[in-house]
Amino acid sequence: MKSCGVSLAARSVCGAAANGEEEKMASGKASEPKADFPKLTAQEKERLAGVDSSLFGFPKLQEDGARSKALLLKAVSCYEAVILKAEGKVNPEVFSQLGHFNLLLEDYPKALSAYQRYFNLQPDYWKNAAFLYGLVILLNSAFVMIGAIKAFQDVLYIDPGFSRAKEIHLRLGLMFKVNTDYESSMKHFHLALIDSTLCTLSKAEIVKLKALVSRSVQRKFRAAKEAYEQLLLTENLPPQVKATTLQQLGWMHHTVEPQADKGSKDGYAIQCLQKAVEIDPNSGQSWYYLGRCFSSIGKVQDAFISYRQSIDKSEASADTWCSIGVLYQQQNQPMDALQAYICAVQLDHSHSAAWMDLGTLYESNAQPHDAIKCYVNATRGKACLNTSALMQRIKLLQAQLCNPQPQQNKSKMLPSIEEAWSLPIPAELTSRQEALNATQAPQVRSDQSASNQTNPLTSPAKRQRTGTSALGNCKSIICIFPLMAQLLGHLRTNRASLTPPQLQMLEQLEKQLSVMQQQKPVLCHVTDCHFLLKGLLKGPCSHWAGSNGEPASCTASSSASSLSPTSPQITPTHLSSPPHAATTSGVLTKDAAPSAGKSPNAPDHTPSQGLANHIQQKCRSDPGSPPTPDNRPLSAPLKEKTHSTTIDGTNNHRGSSFEKVNNVHPGLHRADATGSLPSLNSPPHYDNQGVTMTGMTSPLRVEPPAGAHKRSVSSRLAACSSVSIHPSSSDVLKACRNLSKNGLSMSSILLDRCPPPRPPRAPSPPLPKDKLNPPTPSIYVGTNRTPSSPPLHQFCTNPANPITVIRGLAGALKLDLGLFSTKTLVEANPDHLVEVRTQLAQPTDENWDPSGSRKMWRCESSRSHTTIIKYAQYQASSFQESLREENEKKKDATRHRKGSFKHIKFGTNIDLSDEKKWKLQLQELSKLPAFSRVVSAGNLLSHVGHTILGMNTVQLYMKVPGSRTPGHQENNNFCSVNINIGPGDCEWFAVPEPYWGVINNFCEKNNINFLMGSWWPNLEELYETNVPVYRFIQRPGDLVWLNTGTVHWVQAIGWCNNIAWNLGPLTAHQYKLAVERYEWNKLQSVKSIVPMIHLSWNMARNIKVSDRRLFEMIKYCLLRTLKQCQTQRDSLLAAGKELVWHGRSQNEPAHYCSVCEVEVFDLLFVTSESNSRKTYVVHCQDCACRGSPNLDNFVVLEQYRIADLMQVYDQFTLVSSTH
Repeated sequence: MKSCGVSLAARSVCGAAANGEEEKMASGKASEPKADFPKLTAQEKERLAGVDSSLFGFPKLQEDGARSKALLLKAVSCYEAVILKAEGKVNPEVFSQLGHFNLLLEDYPKALSAYQRYFNLQPDYWKNAAFLYGLVILLNSAFVMIGAIKAFQDVLYIDPGFSRAKEIHLRLGLMFKVNTDYESSMKHFHLALIDSTLCTLSKAEIVKLKALVSRSVQRKFRAAKEAYEQLLLTENLPPQVKATTLQQLGWMHHTVEPQADKGSKDGYAIQCLQKAVEIDPNSGQSWYYLGRCFSSIGKVQDAFISYRQSIDKSEASADTWCSIGVLYQQQNQPMDALQAYICAVQLDHSHSAAWMDLGTLYESNAQPHDAIKCYVNATRGKACLNTSALMQRIKLLQAQLCNPQPQQNKSKMLPSIEEAWSLPIPAELTSRQEALNATQAPQVRSDQSASNQTNPLTSPAKRQRTGTSALGNCKSIICIFPLMAQLLGHLRTNRASLTPPQLQMLEQLEKQLSVMQQQKPVLCHVTDCHFLLKGLLKGPCSHWAGSNGEPASCTASSSASSLSPTSPQITPTHLSSPPHAATTSGVLTKDAAPSAGKSPNAPDHTPSQGLANHIQQKCRSDPGSPPTPDNRPLSAPLKEKTHSTTIDGTNNHRGSSFEKVNNVHPGLHRADATGSLPSLNSPPHYDNQGVTMTGMTSPLRVEPPAGAHKRSVSSRLAACSSVSIHPSSSDVLKACRNLSKNGLSMSSILLDRCPPPRPPRAPSPPLPKDKLNPPTPSIYVGTNRTPSSPPLHQFCTNPANPITVIRGLAGALKLDLGLFSTKTLVEANPDHLVEVRTQLAQPTDENWDPSGSRKMWRCESSRSHTTIIKYAQYQASSFQESLREENEKKKDATRHRKGSFKHIKFGTNIDLSDEKKWKLQLQELSKLPAFSRVVSAGNLLSHVGHTILGMNTVQLYMKVPGSRTPGHQENNNFCSVNINIGPGDCEWFAVPEPYWGVINNFCEKNNINFLMGSWWPNLEELYETNVPVYRFIQRPGDLVWLNTGTVHWVQAIGWCNNIAWNLGPLTAHQYKLAVERYEWNKLQSVKSIVPMIHLSWNMARNIKVSDRRLFEMIKYCLLRTLKQCQTQRDSLLAAGKELVWHGRSQNEPAHYCSVCEVEVFDLLFVTSESNSRKTYVVHCQDCACRGSPNLDNFVVLEQYRIADLMQVYDQFTLVSSTH
């Protein structure tokens, strides 16, 4: 029942090796004497057929010990002989299997080499789940954590039935736990628990981990501590799990233990951390935590020794260098402190604590000019906890500069910030990072010419690598496998401390690099340089480290040893641990981040990004001027600015046009885009020829010519598909039976040859700053004829208009909006259910933490329920209260700065779908133009065939001032209509759909789930990263048309009600973005509210399509699902599983898997028990097989006859458009 592609590949390769296939591969070259290389027997071939990376870490191969190892060694020799004999004409699967065998033999350098060769030879490498799994297991410790998450998600996406899916879910649960994404963590632990297959932890251990996450969500630290301690008592607990548990337990006890006295608290924490480093002495994070604990109790020498060990293990840790600086500063060693702080900010430009401490150091040495620069940088860091205090301090220092006192004219004790980069320790750090450039002359990206100007804050070496990683010149490893580039950079940096296997691996990689440099560079797949130097390869098990991620090394241990405290220490203050700095789940703060002092999601910062070191940008024009707010605004004002037009006028509201991109597969639409892993974390990166650098998971082999994006997307869909959409259904099924499954059971409704989906990069070139506040398209409707005119429909659905405000619509159509007023709603259905979100009232363009000390993206709210009449009473009382407080407004103008936010209640998601309860209201909406009605033939959602609450039904929102709808895109990227009932106004913010990848990056950086989390964008950050934001006021009676995929967030600025619903224009653009989001949701393990497969078949039945692009996309979806239905039937019948006819009732909803929440079409796998009770708990085939490999406990219900599906497929044809 599961994918057997890897086994088939292995069997075919084994056969080739044993039966003389090597002569065929050698293209007839038989002049060599026949070498005596080993040949595999039939029995050995059979045994090897099921051997791949999925066996790593499991005892199957160790059961017969020497025999298994001997077989693998023989297989390796056989495969190597085949490769040698073939002289370059080798089946790529040979290298894939060779990588698996070497991985299982723990010969990691050879495994890496074989995987690299497979990657370079196999264009569709991403279809091989075993290859991806082996690679991520092998190189997991060289990843940024988010890279490992994405790689594991790719495996599950391309092969949901992968044999080690349980192991992947377990590891994803652990990584999401570390990232504080507890909802995702709980989901993956649950998926691991229901899987009956084996994994490296027992079911009891997974239950305990899930309980820990649950308690973390509830912030039950005492219970979490007990659960950690209970986990430590588990027999045969893997060493890495034990070390990580001790690390988290110790750090949690140090930071959040509320009742213990300081001595016993730190004593217990130190005890746990010492045990952790005994088990895993290579954990730089554990050594760092230990140093923090020693520092907090005044043990200077012990703290320094621990920090030195941390530097030895993970040299590129900004946190560690910052803590070393604190030690020196408190020991009155300012020069040593300066060098440590510079190392910290050199490694992480957004490290607010280091910048703040560095500013304090300069201020204490009477150097306000340098202190200002540091403080301004500190305010730019995402972890800055006291922005307002720093801004006041900056103003005070600026005033001092304007009126210098005599004592300030003395000679400086410390080098200026510009000179500090050249001090010995920072210079050594820089030289080590730049050492990788020695193989070739440095090259700078063509799009970075501006960075060639003098920058006073960086050394020449630092300027040279602006916008890139320490590797500098990516072209020097242009044909090396992307992850190898990461590994090569790290191994070179730490050559002196490498183990023998690592030295062997380094020698091998450098040899390959040397050969490539002698050849003419071929633009293959190179990693995005922002991801280089991210960690040390300690072995395949280091992914168990949890929050103990290993930052990359960039200095030698001698750097740390040269900095030695010379006097006793007092307790550090600058990096004191806040109560929330670490939790039972390993919450990642600036002090507890696993990689280079950053959150694992945080992108590397370059001057081209808004979050980069802004001093670097400011000082280009005037190197001598201090980076005060006068040099560059600290915020970007976004005032309302709308552009009105007549209904037949041209669309001139945009400063520049936004080219539409294919979100999920940008390579199908843009020549300069990739589906690479780094696109989620970093801006586009180009070499000096302007060629896009692609990343690990899905680089595009050949970029299309510059004009290729003009070609029809649908024509590419047909061209890439393995089966044409034009033959009849019988021909399709006949062809499908002859197609190989290519090693995976992929249920994607996109292209066979498309890699896993990726968010888009920001459109290029970036918009100029004066185009980042575009006018909002605004149309005034004057007569009742205008609303129904085709030009209005076309204007709203034009992709160039992300959002449109239609004013005067209610008056023109004589809509009685009073039917939706609070008074009428109470009279109609006073006890109707209302979901309530309790929020903090804040300014519309800001989002502060509950204490009011720092801005953040995460929105805090709690959920409850009430009734319409009770919320109406609250609405009225809040209005009365506001009148009483009118005289205090001036006094409260800055209350949000002091953290005294007022709690408000937002009545949301009120369902108005019941036609009996809300007959008058729904009838009134029928006056709207056809294209904006809830139900119409031209609305895709009207063809779903069942109710989707809030999408093809009306929802009501009852608001008081400050009520927020956090940032989001509509479900499956459908359009939306929103009408303000009044009497108050709402303020809207919107970002065009092509920029959703940038917003996703910000969410990842802030450890927020873009799809499921609650977030409110920081306008300053969007401005700095050149993201345009539409901002406008929606007044009573205004209709807002939200176009396909537009990112938006809304806040009420008065007392008002709103009604809203979704729409799906019958366009290729809408359908394409809906399918792309459907696949992205699947990759992210998020349920798609719109069942796109079910909808596509209903569209084929109900509508006639004249748009060729739309027709081809729908037809291809039908083809993919028809093929899948037939394949499922064939495999079930071959296994002797009976199909039970069930059929479908009228208006029956589409079905989703009760476990993984993917859409299940046609064949429903229900448990025997639920079938007998007629409750029908539906599973997808993969989840059913994981719970019962032989499907003994499941009944397969058939909802469609294959003949009926064939008929629908054949009858769905392109019709000619009528004029």
